[in-house]
Amino acid sequence: MNHLYFVAFKSILTKEINRFTRIWIQTLVPPAITMTLYFLIFGNLVGSRIGEMGGVSYMEFIAPGLIMMSVITSSYSNVASSFYSAKFQRNIEEIMVAPVPHYVMIAGYVGGGVARGLCVGLIVTVVAMLFVDISLHHVSLVILTMFLTSVLFSLGGLINAVFAKSFDDISIIPTFILTPLTYLGGVFYSLSLLPPFWQGVSGLNPVVYMINVFRYGFLGFADLSVPLSIAIMLGFCVSLWTLAYYLISRGIGLRS
Repeated sequence: MNHLYFVAFKSILTKEINRFTRIWIQTLVPPAITMTLYFLIFGNLVGSRIGEMGGVSYMEFIAPGLIMMSVITSSYSNVASSFYSAKFQRNIEEIMVAPVPHYVMIAGYVGGGVARGLCVGLIVTVVAMLFVDISLHHVSLVILTMFLTSVLFSLGGLINAVFAKSFDDISIIPTFILTPLTYLGGVFYSLSLLPPFWQGVSGLNPVVYMINVFRYGFLGFADLSVPLSIAIMLGFCVSLWTLAYYLISRGIGLRS
């Protein structure tokens, strides 16, 4: 990446970071409040009746999943809202005609989503430490999984924004696809509790693999193969990056 491309990437990334930090009370505080409620309700009230799961307390079991859920939501919404706003205000046209490769523009917006996802993930982790003793068995896996998940759903948010024709379209995917996938991704239960058929169905859910590796990084055990889960995450990242690059390079959904 030459100096011009680096300056362009840095400019977009800085703009994206300034955007969500400027309104931090809307972007960083709500996930902390929401996760606090989850820990209070599912951890203290419900978890005390469930007992242990996977050899650890229920609150300790769900903590990685709740952290990952906040990372997914924040990464996705950040890029989806930001990119669509730029498209709606026609600011995106200025970037499209600039002498900068499309992959630099994609990297800038995705970098902003990753930055917000990692910030929210860190905040929710701190919140989790108030309720349960957090122990990291594999720090590198925790960092890698959080990063890949942020990249994947930032790309998803970008693709959503490309096709969106109104602000209402931004909420369709999170409501009808993202939320069900997340709640059925093993956040609140172990896949081993499901009948064989539903375990197979769960294997079609990409969120299952992210939470699987993330929980392994925290607790040291997993329901599925860790190398397979990482390979699937990488595959989704490459696929969505390729799709995003194709859409933007062709100007699909961007040119009136």
